[in-house]
Amino acid sequence: MSARIYSPAKNAMQSGKGKAGKWVLSYEPETAKTIDPLMGYTSSGDMSQQIKITFSCKEEAVAYAERENIAYKLIEPRKKKTQIASYSENFRHDRIAPWTH
Repeated sequence: MSARIYSPAKNAMQSGKGKAGKWVLSYEPETAKTIDPLMGYTSSGDMSQQIKITFSCKEEAVAYAERENIAYKLIEPRKKKTQIASYSENFRHDRIAPWTH
């Protein structure tokens, strides 16, 4: 069994960062999903995909995986690029491009 350790991204539907600092250990699927021929549902016999363990920091998640002898892949979060913009910059007298409507 192998697992992924990652920090989930912020929910796109909300502006807050409620669960953004948490780290999650989730298991990789071992078998491919199958399609039920009668109803067309997708199913799997691998129940370990449903397990997600939450940790407060990356070190705790890595320590748990090593203690339980779980092969893991650590996925570092990407750095968010922020561009600082000020509304008053639109009206500076020394702008490179002239301000127009």
